Amino acid sequence: MYNHENLAKLKKMDSLAPQVMKAFWAFDKAAVADGAIPVKYKELIAVAVALTTQCPYCIDIHSGNARKAGATDAEMVEAAMVAASLRAGAAVTHATHALPN
Repeated sequence: MYNHENLAKLKKMDSLAPQVMKAFWAFDKAAVADGAIPVKYKELIAVAVALTTQCPYCIDIHSGNARKAGATDAEMVEAAMVAASLRAGAAVTHATHALPN
């Protein structure tokens, strides 16, 4: 299902829903802009979230952006381990629903 070439279809989406897509792109840009949290850390957060949502497009884009912002291999792996621990933790805590009261 993942095909990097699909991203070219975003331009068509821009033309089919211009107001909504313009708002999305503005929000997307603002969300990862430098602020109280530096861009590098925002992109590392985005990598971790992308790993938990398992979106290959987001993993590709945000890992590249994190590297451009100066993220190291060690930082990328630590962000991945944070994502992994949260997914594991969710499975553990949701397991409580499988037990009788």
